[in-house]
Amino acid sequence: MFKVWTNRNSLQITGSIAGYLLRAVRNSCLNHLKHLDVREDYRVRQETLGQDSGRSPEELMIVSELEKKIREAIDDLPLERKKVFILSRYSGLSYAEIAAELEISVKTVENQMGKALKTLREELSEYLPWLTLFFFNLFKN
Repeated sequence: MFKVWTNRNSLQITGSIAGYLLRAVRNSCLNHLKHLDVREDYRVRQETLGQDSGRSPEELMIVSELEKKIREAIDDLPLERKKVFILSRYSGLSYAEIAAELEISVKTVENQMGKALKTLREELSEYLPWLTLFFFNLFKN
């Protein structure tokens, strides 16, 4: 209800209000469950990284720094572009699902993802050698 109230000026409800609210609650619940899965996957991944005795302290420091830079680059994206990127890459939604969720066209989702990926490539380009070295050492073993 809070989301509906805060977005009341931009909402365009064409069907019944009850149907809209039901769908909104359903989508919010599904998003919350997906978010919990992402958090759990992240927690498991962090535990695995911490227990990985095959990596040197330098490698762990590089991984930590890269993750920090990636998070900062994502946080610097404009809000709508950031939403599209997170829903695609972290929540695993398709472009059509993102478009339905954000009530925008699929073409807009495609454009926003393209711009987000371009921005992230530019922002993280100086870290490409580190990424290459890290992944080379990771798959060498």
